[in-house]
Amino acid sequence: MATICAISTAYGAGGIAVIRVSGEQAISIVDSLFVGRIPLREAAANTIHFGRIQRGNEVLDEVLCSVFRAPHSFTGEDTVEIACHGSLYIQQELLRWLIDAGCKAAEPGEFTRRAFLNGKMDLTQAEAVADLIAAQSKAEKDLALSQLRGSVSNELASLRERLLHFTSLIELELDFADHEELEFADRTELSQLADEIEKNLAALLASFRTGNAIRNGIPVAIIGAPNVGKSTLLNALLGEQRAIVSDIQGTTRDTIEDTLVIDGILFRLIDTAGIRETSDTIEQLGVERSRKAIERAQIIVHVRDNDEMSEALLLNGEMVKGTVINVLNKSDLGVKGEGILISAKNNDIEPLKRELVRIARASLQTSAVMLSNARHYDAINRAHEAIVRVQEGMAQGLSGELLSMDLQDCLSALGEVTGQITNAEVLSNIFSKFCIGK
Repeated sequence: MATICAISTAYGAGGIAVIRVSGEQAISIVDSLFVGRIPLREAAANTIHFGRIQRGNEVLDEVLCSVFRAPHSFTGEDTVEIACHGSLYIQQELLRWLIDAGCKAAEPGEFTRRAFLNGKMDLTQAEAVADLIAAQSKAEKDLALSQLRGSVSNELASLRERLLHFTSLIELELDFADHEELEFADRTELSQLADEIEKNLAALLASFRTGNAIRNGIPVAIIGAPNVGKSTLLNALLGEQRAIVSDIQGTTRDTIEDTLVIDGILFRLIDTAGIRETSDTIEQLGVERSRKAIERAQIIVHVRDNDEMSEALLLNGEMVKGTVINVLNKSDLGVKGEGILISAKNNDIEPLKRELVRIARASLQTSAVMLSNARHYDAINRAHEAIVRVQEGMAQGLSGELLSMDLQDCLSALGEVTGQITNAEVLSNIFSKFCIGK
């Protein structure tokens, strides 16, 4: 493969920038531009060297070059990371000089893709790299770091190894089909294993709701009758004028979404249209969207400005699936009653923020292994369906040949998650979403 190079730090000027070079010729190419105490080709692995990037008599910059030798590098290839001054001109010129010396500009995610192809990490860990870079909260960072360290990989590897053992024994039986008295795979043990794997896969599938909330934000619907201060509350939580505030009823005609991090937890706030009976066609659409937002919310902030039950709770009971926080707004006007007292207008909302964090932490009690990726969920769902078919087949006394087919389907689906079974199109889709320097 060609030797590739890219800027690994964020775009823009800064104190320093890092240019990563990886491939068989990485050290020799950078060495052709580097002037230091010793040539980089003589440098020991995992060492840092001060010097100049120079071509002929032209000095571009003073730099630090970190040298990593295969296979002990991020990509598993010879790698040099050049820390230069963060001038945009220096960054772009250094890239140009490297390309002139024989490098190829890296494609999005190409470094991590090479790490995957060289066996430095599996596909779930590679995807966790992107999640770690994009993390917006402590909870999201912790989840991505857990997956990068192999929490999902190790769990699936254990399940897959045990399934492979039994699948091999059943395949062996098929090879001796002429001897019906031979049974290499103990059906009782296989049944117990299928039950255990089904429970494990079901638990992983159930964890996706929490993992997805950590990754994309816990959905919080702010509901209430018109003019109780929902939009004012959204603005107070976000610290900016995100929603239009007016004394005119029905000002909010559509749902407004934004994210907020409180104590390391990411929330996805949804300001809804006031729920009331109306003949206004556009407002009716807004009310209907509000009801749909309530259906998918994990936390519902029910805002009132008096102690009377508002129109907002005139909902079908089955629609309200999330935890409801009753909030009494406009405490600055002397409003009193049951619920959390706040004044969104005066930004007196700390009691509500504390309650949001308390409920979120209770709902985000995490297991050691958790799904947060829709691709993983889809594959594990198919694996679960396959193992359920194995259970049913065992109960019906199906032949080893039919059981083997379902076991292979389960193994194949699990292999898709970690990348043991994949194709170029899937890999291209995954790594195209990475930043270029990673």
